Amino acid sequence: MAIAALTPDRLDDQASRLHDTRAWQRIVTGWERTAAEPARPSDWRDLLSVPVEQLIDDALRELPAASPQERPLPGRLGAMLPDRVHLWRRLGQSDIRPSVHLGHARQILAEWGWQNAPYRLRNARGARCICGALISAHRLGHGSLATVDRAGAWLITELRAQGWRGLIGPWNRHPDRTADDALALVDATMRRAALAGE
Repeated sequence: MAIAALTPDRLDDQASRLHDTRAWQRIVTGWERTAAEPARPSDWRDLLSVPVEQLIDDALRELPAASPQERPLPGRLGAMLPDRVHLWRRLGQSDIRPSVHLGHARQILAEWGWQNAPYRLRNARGARCICGALISAHRLGHGSLATVDRAGAWLITELRAQGWRGLIGPWNRHPDRTADDALALVDATMRRAALAGE
């Protein structure tokens, strides 16, 4: 038996038929008398369904990720140079959370540009794809290779949540993709990772 697609007219018709049934009328008549009168709480904490400490923890987890430590990107010439030239910037840098690493990658995409040429981490002008921005952030001294991997895993998690079943590269190279789409993806991923404490 084939199931017909639900249209607004069909929904109206089904809701109307349900409303006219005796079972529905029994549900909706007398509903205001079935609930007991709520007891007056003696303290405002009695109104809470969870402890105050948990509410504070939840609120702190909802805060946005900390902005990356300000270290300006090399200028346009620095964007065009191979990433290996910037490896010296890694010296003495501590590891960071993936959400912060994604913030640095976003800064690279915003300032140096985004590109979606097939199988190219960057173009001649220095614009990067999303994966190229993650690698460039690492080579500029932000995060370890493990952090890059975790940031990439968070990107794939966000893509799955948005319905994309492929990898980051094919998403980046899709012909209808724009720089705004790439930045929005990185922003959503930063939020998701930060909420998870990463």
